[in-house]
Amino acid sequence: MTSKPEETAPYGSGPDATTPPATAPRGRIRTHHLREMKERGERFSMLTAYEQYAAQTFDEAGIEVLLVGDSASNNVYGNETSLPVTVDELLPLTRAVSRSVKRALVVGDLPFGSYQRSPEQAYDTAVRFMKEGGAHCVKLEGGREMTPQIELLTRGGVPVMAHIGFTPQSEHALGGYRVQGRGDTASRILDDAHAIQDAGAFAVVMEMVPGDVAGQVTKELTIPTIGIGAGPDCDAQVLVWQDAFGLRSGKMAKFVKQYADVRAVLLDAARTYAAEVKDGTFPGPEHTF
Repeated sequence: MTSKPEETAPYGSGPDATTPPATAPRGRIRTHHLREMKERGERFSMLTAYEQYAAQTFDEAGIEVLLVGDSASNNVYGNETSLPVTVDELLPLTRAVSRSVKRALVVGDLPFGSYQRSPEQAYDTAVRFMKEGGAHCVKLEGGREMTPQIELLTRGGVPVMAHIGFTPQSEHALGGYRVQGRGDTASRILDDAHAIQDAGAFAVVMEMVPGDVAGQVTKELTIPTIGIGAGPDCDAQVLVWQDAFGLRSGKMAKFVKQYADVRAVLLDAARTYAAEVKDGTFPGPEHTF
């Protein structure tokens, strides 16, 4: 079965790249579609995904962007923070997600230590995420200091999503999980946002930034802004799915809204299964050859 030209065109190009569609595309979401949605005042959603079934479900639900985040470190691999996860650990997860979706834009998150040293290191890592992981683009953390990396990746055909404000990979340098951009430091957020846009980023995540500052950034930039703890005025929102849908228990960040209690459903099902095995009611005649 052949695909429509729109579904095979390179990211950020294609026959409709200069003519915004009347509605969000039915086929694959491309980076330029997100900018067109911003221009039309349409918001979009982004969630993390780390494996096949969550990715398929979120794709079917209409989530436009799926992030294979370095948050897999503490949501898949059991680490306390995002710092320990490696490129080799994230690539299989990225490959599983990219193979499983039909429409969503898949973002590969470059982990700590895999891009900060130089633009060349960043490019080599990004190429692995696209060639081996099947990612459609990559995300990296940092503002003005990351402009050389963003510029090289963009020139080399790698679409880049930036991440400013609170950057989890720099938690030790920032003094822990703290809101960024309050008071006199708001100008730094604005400067970082303009710098990464000028360097070629197609979108920017803002984490734990005051809502008024994030709103101002959103007004000033032509690229989409994606908020997480950055108020309602961003062009999009992102959450870690285990937080948003209640697979993880315990204290949540202020910016998390829980839409379900998946852990309770799984716990109840697992207890019922264990009880039926113990008392001999499973398997029954209908489950036996």
